[in-house]
Amino acid sequence: MLFNSYEYIFLFLPIVLSVYFMLNKQKLLILSKCWLIFASIFFYGFLTPKYIPILLGSIFINFAIGSTLYANTKLNKKLLLFIGILINIVCLGYFKYTDFFISTINSIFNLHINLLHIILPLGISFYTFQQIAYLVDSYQGKTKEYDFLTYALFVCFFPQLVAGPIVHHSEIIPQFNFLKNKLFNYKNFLSGLGLFSIGLFKKVLIADTLAKYASLGFDANSHLSILESWITIFSYTFQIYYDFSGYTDMAIGVGRMFNIELPQNFDNPYIAKNIQEFWKRWHMTLSRFLKDYIYIPLGGNRKSNIRTYINLFIVFLICGFWHGASWMFILWGIVQGIAIVINRIWQKLNISLPKYVSWTITFLFVSLSWVLFRAQNINVAKNIYKSALGFYGFAIPKIHCGLIRYEPIISNISDKWETLSIFICPFLIIMIFYTFIHSKLKVIKPNIYYSGVIAVFLFLSLMCIIQPKYQSPFIYFNF
Repeated sequence: MLFNSYEYIFLFLPIVLSVYFMLNKQKLLILSKCWLIFASIFFYGFLTPKYIPILLGSIFINFAIGSTLYANTKLNKKLLLFIGILINIVCLGYFKYTDFFISTINSIFNLHINLLHIILPLGISFYTFQQIAYLVDSYQGKTKEYDFLTYALFVCFFPQLVAGPIVHHSEIIPQFNFLKNKLFNYKNFLSGLGLFSIGLFKKVLIADTLAKYASLGFDANSHLSILESWITIFSYTFQIYYDFSGYTDMAIGVGRMFNIELPQNFDNPYIAKNIQEFWKRWHMTLSRFLKDYIYIPLGGNRKSNIRTYINLFIVFLICGFWHGASWMFILWGIVQGIAIVINRIWQKLNISLPKYVSWTITFLFVSLSWVLFRAQNINVAKNIYKSALGFYGFAIPKIHCGLIRYEPIISNISDKWETLSIFICPFLIIMIFYTFIHSKLKVIKPNIYYSGVIAVFLFLSLMCIIQPKYQSPFIYFNF
C-alpha cells in the first residue's frame, strides 16, 4: 500500500488510528498492540501477500536469537551472534543478489545459467539492518528483555517498515510502552498531519513532476544538448531528495499521530559544504548504522591513517551494494568512498576554501554522482556526462514565461522554457515553507495560519493523486 494513495489516506490510516486509540481508551493495551501489528502486516502484504511469511519468519528468528543473546546462557554467544547475522545476510542476499551473481558469472565465464527472476520483498533491506543492529546490541548487553509483541511492533510498525527510517530499538521500543503515548494527543495529530501533508506535497507535486524530465534525459535514445543534460542531472538530484525525504516526512508524521517519534532522516543535505557533511545530513539513519555497526567494528579511525581510509572505503562500497544488485550501485559506492577518503586527506592537510566554493564543489559532485545511481548502465552515464560537457552541442531552448503545470506539456526537453520554471519554482517555494515549518513542528502551536498552509498542501496533493491511473511508488521501495 502506498502512502500517496486514496486507500491509505482515507481508509487504512483513519481506521487504524481510530481503533488503536479506542482500544487504548478501553485499557485493552495488549489488544491495541496486536491491532497495530495486524494493521502493519496487512499494510505490508496489501500488494505482495506472499512475502508476509518472510517478514514474520525474520521477526521470530531474530527475536529468539536476540533474547538468547541477552539472557545468561552457556551457549557460545559469539557463535550465536555470527549465526544470527549470517541468517539475515543469507536471506537478504538470496532475494536481492542471486540473479545479480548469476548474471555476473554468466558474463565472466560465458555461461547460460537461467536467472531465477526473484522479486525483492518490500523493505527487506531496511528491516534486515534494523534487526542486525538489535542482535549486535543484544550480544553487547545493550538491549532489555522485550516481550515478543513489543519486538514485533518495533520491526513491523508500518510507517517505517518499507523504506525507513532505520530505527534503533532503544529509541522506539520505550515509546510503545509509555502509557501517556496510548492516549490520543490532538497536538501530535495536527503536527503529524502537517508533516504528512508536506511529505505528500513533496512527493506528488515535486518529485513526480521532476521524474518526468529526469526520465526524458536518462531514457533518451539520442544525444542530449548541454542544457538538456544539466536539466536531466538536476531534475534527478532534486527528484530523489524530494521523493525520499517526502516519504520520510510522511512516515515521521504518521508515527507522530500515534505519539511515536521516529528519528530524523534528512537535514537539508544539499547545503553541505563537503561530502562528509552531506552524509551526516542525507539518509541519516543509514549513515548511523554504517558507522556504528560496520565502520567502528572495522577499527574506525583508531588505527593508522591508511587503515582509516580503507575502513571508510569499505563502508561506502557496502553502502553502494546495499542499495541494489547492480554494478552501477557498486560504482556509485566506490565513487562515494573515494570522495570521503579525499575529504579526510584534505582535512588532514588543513586546507580551507571559501564556503560558497566548498558548497558548489560538493553540490556538483553529489549531483553528478547521482547519474551513476540513476543510469541503467555505464553507457547511459557516459552519454549524460559527455552531454554535460558539451560534446553533443550547445543548443539553447527558446524562453517562454508561463505558469507551473503539473502535467508535462512538452515532448522534448528543449522545446520550451517551462521545463526550467517547473524545476525552479516548486523548489524555491517548498524550501521556504519546509525550512520554516519543519524546523518548528516540534514546538509550534497549531493555529489558523498553520492549518491554512497545511490545508493548501494537502488539497493540492490530493488533486494530483486523484488523476486516473495515478500510481507512483517511492524510489526507495526498490531497495
